[in-house]
Amino acid sequence: MDNLTFRYSVLLVEGLQITPQSSQLTFIFLLMAYVFAMVSNIGILIQILAEKSLHQPMYILFCHLPVSDIIGITVLVPRLLKDLMTDPSERYITYIECVFQAFFAHFYGTTSHTILMIMAFDRYVAICNPLRYPTIMSNKMIVKLSAGAWGAAVVPVSILIGLSVRLSHCRSFIANHFCDNPSLFKLSCENTVINNVYGLTFTVVLLTSSLGCVLLTYLRIVMVCIKSNNKATNSKAIKTCSTHLAVYIIMQICGFVPIVLHRFPVYAESRKFGGMMFHVIPPGLNPIIYGLQSKEIRQRMLKKWNQSAVQKV
Repeated sequence: MDNLTFRYSVLLVEGLQITPQSSQLTFIFLLMAYVFAMVSNIGILIQILAEKSLHQPMYILFCHLPVSDIIGITVLVPRLLKDLMTDPSERYITYIECVFQAFFAHFYGTTSHTILMIMAFDRYVAICNPLRYPTIMSNKMIVKLSAGAWGAAVVPVSILIGLSVRLSHCRSFIANHFCDNPSLFKLSCENTVINNVYGLTFTVVLLTSSLGCVLLTYLRIVMVCIKSNNKATNSKAIKTCSTHLAVYIIMQICGFVPIVLHRFPVYAESRKFGGMMFHVIPPGLNPIIYGLQSKEIRQRMLKKWNQSAVQKV
């Protein structure tokens, strides 16, 4: 068979190298985290979609975050739960499944940035141009921002994975706990310079764009708050922005940990847990942060809870 087109149809995944006792604890933790993240994110989505009073630009744009979080935790945790209960020598995954997992893993990582960028823009307009907010944040603008957030992830991630899929294979072992782009192109013995250059460029552009957008946005907001003498407006601005900023900082920390640990081979297992936390912590904390901080969402959730309690009584 021609080496240029050779593909292994089944791959062996290394998984987490932990003791059986630790596997059970990790399984329970991941299962509880997955159930909580799914219930809370889906609950907030239903709450926003069902309440007409929440059909505002800020909440509509926020809806993209739970969707992204659901993708992020689902692409990793169910498969990891299965592998934890499987003998290390039998943790097989088909090549097609591996490609899809790698695509959605990077897709989630990218949308985590792009969605928070459009949410930062919404906060900027609301605080710096409050009188023009309804005009600027029209339905047409919301559609454009939403399409831009997802489109800016689909295209570059498709190219990223496509560059790895084109390569032939000389290995069938995934030296990781899940499939990502490096795992795919490391299966090949061909020259992967293009993959490394594109992957590095893509990561740098994404991170600089994300950090630049958020920093500029908050600098403008801080300047407006300093110039303003309205304490009520400034207090509302700080409360609104603190939620977004907390989510952004958590996402950045969880994302940087595996990137930093990747440079130190001695911390290979720690890097695996760091990568796992990126798919677990933000999806679990984001609904808590927004649910508790947003007065409108919190009040409606408490109202629903009280109604359910009364009906049961």
